[in-house]
Parts: sequence; structure tokens; C-alpha cells
Amino acid sequence: MADASALMEIDEDAPDSSLPNKGKIALASDPKSVPWVEKYRPQSLADVAAHRDIIDTIDRLTSENRLPHLLLYGPPGTGKTSTILAVARKLYGMQYKNMILELNASDDRGIDVVRQQIQDFASARSLSFGPKSTVKLVLLDEADAMTKDAQFALRRVIEKHTKSTRFALICNHVNKIIPALQSRCTRFRFAPLDSSNIRERTEHVIKAEGLDVTESGLTALVRLSSGDMRKALNILQSTHMASPHVTDEAVYLCTGNPMPKDIEQIAYWLLNESFTAAFRYISDVKMKKGLALIDIVREVTMFVFKIKMPSDIRVKLINDLADIEYRLCFACNDKLQLGSLISTFTNARCALVAAAK
Repeated sequence: MADASALMEIDEDAPDSSLPNKGKIALASDPKSVPWVEKYRPQSLADVAAHRDIIDTIDRLTSENRLPHLLLYGPPGTGKTSTILAVARKLYGMQYKNMILELNASDDRGIDVVRQQIQDFASARSLSFGPKSTVKLVLLDEADAMTKDAQFALRRVIEKHTKSTRFALICNHVNKIIPALQSRCTRFRFAPLDSSNIRERTEHVIKAEGLDVTESGLTALVRLSSGDMRKALNILQSTHMASPHVTDEAVYLCTGNPMPKDIEQIAYWLLNESFTAAFRYISDVKMKKGLALIDIVREVTMFVFKIKMPSDIRVKLINDLADIEYRLCFACNDKLQLGSLISTFTNARCALVAAAK
């Protein structure tokens, strides 16, 4: 019987053809595998897409070596983290990772993190990598997820180590940051990006990647992003992977959002058809195209503003649609809420007829 170990030996001098998959394994560092959100993240303050007044102020403070503690707040995807990382690169150059402590407060948000990691980093002697890098930087992302105890402990750490360390807090909801921390920081609000800024940055990515994107597809992408640059790039990348030609239809199909023509058709049924017919038609469209009722309600709400009707009827209609959306957020039965949606428009239609008499 042959030695079993001999069966497991591999001839090191054998040609590469004996290993058909050799060299074909994609490395993690392959540029194609990097999400475009990270690949095209701004590297300097000049590259940040919008908020030029805020960026210029922070740039001037950084250049004059007068950087205060910062509190950046606003919706996701508006450039808060990218701004702070660009500041770190400007202060410390390529060695910026040695001079900053970056913590995502969604994961590390207890009082122990403040007492140990942040305290140890702030009290350590800093290394100088540039002519103006006299202070270290602590970056607390999603700081609104920190517990109250951790925030109170951080207040004392900020006071104690102001000479050697600057703190940058990033959050979506500033009301969840205790007033004592807010008063110790210079606050900047990052509003949702303007459609022109998103379009300009998206066109840069399209040109860099050599994509085939129609004008209607780009308009749909900008509309669905709702001022979130991260969301815009994610939609663009996922649509490109699903379809080589990025059109408005491809964008809507990839994201699962109802197309404008579908919303117009649904609004027509709601305003003109009987309850039974409208229920059947909308249910069929939902099933056929895989639409979510909450998306239909949100799009129909925006469509209501385009319809000419008395203000009191519009107010009542919008209020009822808001109630339906609120109930859908708590996973209420779709069929019941669809019936409520049709009933709301039936009442509005009756009110319109009465107002016309």
C-alpha cells in the first residue's frame, strides 16, 4: 500500500498549468473591489462637494493653527467625516493615522472607552510630523449614540487635555448631545447637498469610470439620492452592476422605487376609479412591479402638491397620508392601509365635487 503522505506531496517544479486557478484569485486590494463611496472619498478640503462656507472656515482655522473642538452634525452622506479626515491629512500629511484616534461611537460608546482609550491617547506625548502638527486629533463618529454617562465623562477629558488634543464630534442628531459638550465645541451644520453639487460630483465619477449614463438616468439618480452623496454613489454603482446602460428605468428598477409614470397612473386611479377597481388595479401593480406601499404613499404625497385643489382639501389629504405613512412604518397590514389610502382619496374627491357646486 502506497504511503498516504506521498499522495499529498506537490511538485514545486511543476509548471503553472498544473494549477489552473493559480494567479486568478482576486486580491482584496483590487481597485475594482473597492466601493465607490470609499474610492472617491475626498482627499482634501478642496475636493469636498459642497458647504464651501463651512469648508473655507475650517480650512482657515487649520492653516492658522487655531483649530477648536468641532461638532459637525447633519443628515448622512453630506461630507462630515470626509471633512475631518481631510483636515487630518492637511495637519499631519501621510502620517495622519498616527496622530488621530478614530472611534465609531455606535460600536464603542460606553464610559469605559472614554476612561481608557480616549484618556490614554489624549495623555500620551504627541509625535510631530509637520510644522503645524502640535496637537493630536480624536474623531468620534456617530457621537449621538454615546451614552449620557460617557458624554459627561468626555466633558472632563476635553477640559483636561485641550492643550495637546482636539476633539471632533460627528453626529446626525445634535439634540442627543448634552449641552455641556455642545458648549465646548464650535458647531457646524451640514445640510443635505444641493442637486447641482450631487450632479457635479456624480458626473466626475461617471467620467472616471467610463460609464454609459443617460441624462434621464442621471436626473433620476440625483432625485432619489435626496441630498445624500453616499446614497447617490451606491445607487450608481449598483445600477451599473445590474445594467451596462444606466437609464432612468434601470435606476428605478434597481432601487425598487416606483417610476413617475406609475405614480401618475396610480394617482389617476385614486382620483377617478371606484374603490373596488382602484384597489384591484393598485394591488396588481404592486404585485407585478414589486413596489412597497410606503414608497407609493410618499411619491403620491409629492404628486398631490402638483394637483390644483382648494387648500383646505389639500391640507386634510396630506394629513391623512401622513397618518398612513406613520402606520406603515410600524409594519401595519398593507391591504388595510391600501384601503385607507383609497378611502382618503375618495373623501377628497367627494369634497372636490362639493366644492365645485
